Amino acid sequence: MQGKIVKIISNLYTIETNEGLMECRARGKFRKDGITPLVGDQCLIDKENHYILEIMPRNNELSRPMIANVDVALLVTSVKEPNLSLTLLDKMISIISIHKVEPILIFTKLDLLNQVELKEFQKLKKYYETIGYMVFTNEEKQKIMEILKDKVVVVTGQTGAGKSTLINKLDPSLQLKTDIISEKLGRGKHTTRHVELFRINNFSIADTPGFSSIDFLKIDKEQIRDSFIEFKDYNCPFKDCMHDKEKNCEVKKAVMNNKILLSRYTNYISFIKNK
Repeated sequence: MQGKIVKIISNLYTIETNEGLMECRARGKFRKDGITPLVGDQCLIDKENHYILEIMPRNNELSRPMIANVDVALLVTSVKEPNLSLTLLDKMISIISIHKVEPILIFTKLDLLNQVELKEFQKLKKYYETIGYMVFTNEEKQKIMEILKDKVVVVTGQTGAGKSTLINKLDPSLQLKTDIISEKLGRGKHTTRHVELFRINNFSIADTPGFSSIDFLKIDKEQIRDSFIEFKDYNCPFKDCMHDKEKNCEVKKAVMNNKILLSRYTNYISFIKNK
């Protein structure tokens, strides 16, 4: 029988099949072969003995969160409590894009901004939209639901940004646990302990454990460069230009002329410097 892994807790795998949910364990050969079953994996199972026999080829996979065969990633980013981190946001966009998953930006907690801060946020939102990303606030439920039709979706972002709260808005019946921000740490408490796929209307969505840092593991400088989509609008003299120390770089000129957001370029340089 074929099915999809929708939840993993310890060594127990919950498989969604045509006959309902089934709990299985993985065969020992996966460890020998260096295969780690992930939520989102299509698999063949022995329904008599409740074992996963084979993991089918993946379209893509993410390591943080650990999930496979994803169409869309909702990058949930709070503008306050925890404070907006454009470095983390740009890093998430880059990593998600490199893994061939479409990033959609969801900003939360706009009600905590004053009028001046809100005006600056609107400029930021417009920039990301202009370069080609879909951007929403967590209040735009209907628009988000329409975009996610027939997709496998992962919700990811910094701890305390409001991932579980967003999913609860999309489907209140789930009642995923949420928690307050720690005043001492200035960030949220982890409320999600494992990756799990939930079915909401006509799409599947995964809540994931939050994080405060992610890294460009097994990703090279060229991949990072190519994930900054606005850079492709500029033709530098050198085809392999890294937009760093090269002379007559059109991207650097665009930054100086305020056509490319300074924070985006600064973040890009910091990312490639650490490689």
